[in-house]
Amino acid sequence: MASAPRYNVLGMTQTQATAEVFWTAFQALKPGERDAFLAKLMQDEKLAEDLRYASVVRKRKKEPTVSLDDYLATRAKGK
Repeated sequence: MASAPRYNVLGMTQTQATAEVFWTAFQALKPGERDAFLAKLMQDEKLAEDLRYASVVRKRKKEPTVSLDDYLATRAKGK
């Protein structure tokens, strides 16, 4: 049985606190160091793909959704 997440004095879980530490460290880097770090991340093909998808999802978040049925119907008409 998984235990409930524990929160620190700032109301963050351990995972959130760790993410905050990494984010703070990233922000403290000089521009060239940031570029080098991001280039290193992008060398991981799976991570790079995930980041690209996350970027697209964020950009398109406010677009209206289309049901799968409507999408398939529209696609079928195009054939």
